Amino acid sequence: MGRVGAILSDTEALGVATEWFDVIDLAVASELGDLVPDAADLATVHRTVNTALVSQLNTITKEESLLGQRIVRSMAAFRGKYPHETAEFDDSLASAREYRQLHQQVANDDLPRFEREFKDYLNQNAIRDIAGFSAQLNKHEKQIQDRIETINDSLAGIDYNEGRYIRLMANQTTNTEVREFRADLRTCTDNIIGGSASDQYSEEKFLQVKRIIDRFKGREGNTEQDRNWTRRVTDVRQWFLFSASERWRADEVEYENYSDSAGKSGGQKEKLAYTILAASLAYQFKLDWGVERSRAFRFVVIDEAFSRGSEESTRYALRLFTRLGLQLLIVTPLQKIHVIEPHVASVGYVDNPDGNYSRLQCLSITEYQRRRRDRTSFVYDARGVPTGSEVVNDGLGT
Repeated sequence: MGRVGAILSDTEALGVATEWFDVIDLAVASELGDLVPDAADLATVHRTVNTALVSQLNTITKEESLLGQRIVRSMAAFRGKYPHETAEFDDSLASAREYRQLHQQVANDDLPRFEREFKDYLNQNAIRDIAGFSAQLNKHEKQIQDRIETINDSLAGIDYNEGRYIRLMANQTTNTEVREFRADLRTCTDNIIGGSASDQYSEEKFLQVKRIIDRFKGREGNTEQDRNWTRRVTDVRQWFLFSASERWRADEVEYENYSDSAGKSGGQKEKLAYTILAASLAYQFKLDWGVERSRAFRFVVIDEAFSRGSEESTRYALRLFTRLGLQLLIVTPLQKIHVIEPHVASVGYVDNPDGNYSRLQCLSITEYQRRRRDRTSFVYDARGVPTGSEVVNDGLGT
């Protein structure tokens, strides 16, 4: 009786137990049937019903445990997918309230209603932005190809060697990183124009864009590697392998291809270097061809670049620079002036007779040639080249 009294005094437990009275009554009635029970029968029924209730309780407890484990796993997966929104949540049943509150917030904000709008925004911005970026890179690629062709038009007008000329070649690179990057860009921008809405947007396409942007930003642990990768793949010049092709004018057959100057003679290296230099200047200056008054910057200072080169290479370089329409300021000793004379309009003659100060006298090339003919101011070698060993009375000296 004491036990019964203790149970009856626990109102909370009594309230829970009361909910099961009807179930217990049905179980007892099922066991008794039509019998009029005595004390022994009631004891047997008690054991039977108790065993059934304990078995049912064990089953419920087991199912509850399995359900709790599934809930905890779902919590962990949800937190992994939305780490910022669940930063203060735990993977436990005790945190169920926080998850319910978040669900209520999402339901009240009606966020699912904006999913279609978000996808449209993503399609119109993120994917189209990467498409615009890709188009800009392709534009730079086309500009390089066009400038190379413009430079080739000038190179074709000058003999590199007798009967042959130089043509710059810009072939697609074999670099794996660059080729894969360009393929990824094409994949991201497939069906942007002319496709249906369902074709234009997909979660897969978004992930493709995200992978590229993540590398641009620098992934955790790979920041420096990704920075170098970004520099390589977005520098459109790296998309090409440049070389120089020497060709016969008569039939356009290639005589030799130069990817570098290894194994070439000194003269060959000089001419190849001048060709690359002139092409680089023309490329950087973006020279306008066929324009009478161009605003392109064409001024180049050459400081004793020809002092040790052969006369043949020097003449080739000067013809090439002239062909490209470059304005030259050439610093050279007197020994080379006979080579550059046909390509200059004036001479700035500098001397330092006593070593204390330098003097500069500016002459037109015609005036310089006249003075050279009329005066015995210079000593000439067997070829008529002034050696500059004497000082003249009118201010010109060596």
